[in-house]
Amino acid sequence: MDKTLLLQDVLTHLQADLEQASLAALTAHEAATHEENVAENKYDTLGLEAAYLASGQARRVEELRQTLITWRQLRPRPFDEAQGIELGALILLASEDGHEQWLFLGPQGASMKLQHASQSVQVLGNAAPLGRLLLGKRPGDEINLPMGNRLQVFEVLQAL
Repeated sequence: MDKTLLLQDVLTHLQADLEQASLAALTAHEAATHEENVAENKYDTLGLEAAYLASGQARRVEELRQTLITWRQLRPRPFDEAQGIELGALILLASEDGHEQWLFLGPQGASMKLQHASQSVQVLGNAAPLGRLLLGKRPGDEINLPMGNRLQVFEVLQAL
C-alpha cells in the first residue's frame, strides 16, 4: 500500500468535511441573524438557540481547519525498526481472536475508515488510546488496551 496515496485520501476527506461544515456554519449564522429570529418577548429563545448552534458550527469549522493543517504537514516515511511505529506508519494489527486490521497512524482529529488498494484501513490519531499505545512498538510486540472492565490484546504483525 502506498502511504502517500493514503494520506491524500485522508486529506480529501478532511477537505470535504471542512466544506460541509463551513456551509452548515454559514447557514446557522444566517438563521441566527435573520430578522424573523428576533425575540418578541423574554420566552422567545429561537434566536438564542440559533446563535448557540452558529457558535458550535464555527468552532467545528476551526477544529477541522486545524486538523487539515496538521495532516498536511505529515510526511510518511518508511518504517524504521530503531524508531518503532511513529506518525505516518501503516500497521497491520491482529486481535487475540485472529481478526486482522490495517491502521494508518497520524495526528489527532481524523478518525475515519477508508478503502485503499482493496483493503479497509482505519485512520487513527495519536491521541486515541490505541494510537498512544502503538507509538514506538515494533512487529511482534503485544499491546494491551483496557476496554471497559476487560483487557483487549493485540499483536503488531507488520509496520510499513
